[in-house]
Amino acid sequence: MTKSVLVSVAWPYANGPRHIGHVAGFGVPSDVFARYQRMAGNDVLMISGTDEHGTPLLVQADKEGVSVKDLADRYNRQIVEDLAGLGLSYDLFTRTTTRNHYAVVQELFRGLHDNGYMIKETTMGAVSPSTGRTLPDRYIEGTCPICGADGARGDQCDNCGNQLDPADLINPVSRINGETPDFVETEHFLLDLPSLADALGQWLRGREDWRPNVLQFSLNLLDDLRPRAMTRDIDWGVPIPVEGWSDNGAKKLYVWFDAVIGYLSASIEWAWRSGEPEAWKKWWQDPKAAGYYFMGKDNITFHSQIWPAELLGYAGKGARGGKTHAYGEINLPTEVVSSEFLTMSGSKFSSSKGVVIYVKDFLAEFGPDPLRYFISVAGPENTDTDFTWDEFIRRVNNELANGWGNLVNRTVSMANKNFGEVPAPGALEDADKRILDLATETFGTVAEALEQSKFKAGITAAMHVVGEANAYIADQEPWQLAKDETKRERLATVLWTALQVVSDCNVLLTPYLPHIAQQVHETLGRDGVWAATPEVREVTDEMPVDLVGVGLPQEGQTYPIITGDYSVQQAKWARIDVVPGTPLAKPKPLIQKLDPELAETGPEWAPVQK
Repeated sequence: MTKSVLVSVAWPYANGPRHIGHVAGFGVPSDVFARYQRMAGNDVLMISGTDEHGTPLLVQADKEGVSVKDLADRYNRQIVEDLAGLGLSYDLFTRTTTRNHYAVVQELFRGLHDNGYMIKETTMGAVSPSTGRTLPDRYIEGTCPICGADGARGDQCDNCGNQLDPADLINPVSRINGETPDFVETEHFLLDLPSLADALGQWLRGREDWRPNVLQFSLNLLDDLRPRAMTRDIDWGVPIPVEGWSDNGAKKLYVWFDAVIGYLSASIEWAWRSGEPEAWKKWWQDPKAAGYYFMGKDNITFHSQIWPAELLGYAGKGARGGKTHAYGEINLPTEVVSSEFLTMSGSKFSSSKGVVIYVKDFLAEFGPDPLRYFISVAGPENTDTDFTWDEFIRRVNNELANGWGNLVNRTVSMANKNFGEVPAPGALEDADKRILDLATETFGTVAEALEQSKFKAGITAAMHVVGEANAYIADQEPWQLAKDETKRERLATVLWTALQVVSDCNVLLTPYLPHIAQQVHETLGRDGVWAATPEVREVTDEMPVDLVGVGLPQEGQTYPIITGDYSVQQAKWARIDVVPGTPLAKPKPLIQKLDPELAETGPEWAPVQK
């Protein structure tokens, strides 16, 4: 039975190009999941975009001596090109500086405010003494007043998981320049999390199938819920839609209030661009629809606490009651799929610290699927994982090239040389049945793993079949059978069996390796699009919306999006029979082996540090 599956992918900051640590956390896992769900026959909507508000962009714009809008435009385009190049199959990858996004954010704020969940308070705000600019919570670090851990941020301590305020930190300093911030009184709207705690707790305790690290972290947050500021003293962001506040250019909505709403606003934009403005409701209002959110572990709190709390309050589900508003009752996340960190030499990838491998450089030298493979089989799914060139080269050469690439090449080459087509099999022997049965069983094994977002288990199971298929060919020795004319039927049976398993393995690996999967599809003598790839399209910001406030996006601006027509692809989660008589050409090399020396040196643009 077809179900509606929303794949909500973390919004990368448009303050610089993306590195492989970013796409290991949110990019590749979400795309593997979305591609599998489409192949399984489900109705998928995969959405995201660049996050273009908040202090990080202002800081980077100051460093580069450009306007924040110019900076956002430049990096939005770079990120779009990187993610499309990696084959991430978004239905819509947009941005937060669209008029539609501003309108959806303002509607959510109004609903929360009308229902009483936005409370006005005077708080202590952190200000940079040298610039006079407000410092966001995450740009202040110090010692946690609760557990004593160093490196606690102004919004939470990763060590103990408790919510913090910047003024709570012991010896707070700015991450921007190391100075001690000044704390001044300022008036803000806060999301009344305590009044939503019971509803939030009841919902969280029903999430039995979440990853244990995500669920436990989220439940721990309930112990110390306090009202959390949802506005900021900043001149870059979405205006606060309240009389007396909307025209104040120095106060805007908190970037994390507006960023998570991007999942909804992107869906609404997608629906409008598809010519069916109400189509977003299929994924957001139907109780049977499922919504999966993909991100790194440092963003769990915003997706398992802040976003659900916003939706509960908007629907009037907290202690203050309230009514539904324009968007009705919106579905809460089915699952928050959080990955750990991909590190390099034990350090978290960081552009500012020079610990970085940019996606664009990686794609230019190695192409997309080797990176997708490494992240899937050796990425930070449940624990932090260190990236090394040695491990990357070993995986690509020994597993991708010598394993999968060799299986395809040798099988199709022998069939082409001896028959010129897919041969017709004779009676199957036990060895043939065993490898075919293994491939059949593995469809269920990999499907179960992918349904549970266990990507490493899925690709390991698929590659096990590849290994067994190579062993089958070695045992059957078709090159020896080819020397004996009396064994021609047996040769045909072995090669047909091997070709069928190659076809099966290609289905199993398609979510992980879509570009190679298309090549294998063609190598097997098949036509058309097997695994569709995304496209970059230039669009105009012209949705009809109602906005209030100052500093609004200009109507008519153009920007690039990632989109695609994935309905045209043939890929489905089932055995595709190889048909005797299908012409086979001599195959081209499928996967290029990498120079082993790179394991010692790394490429010029990311050399091994010795």
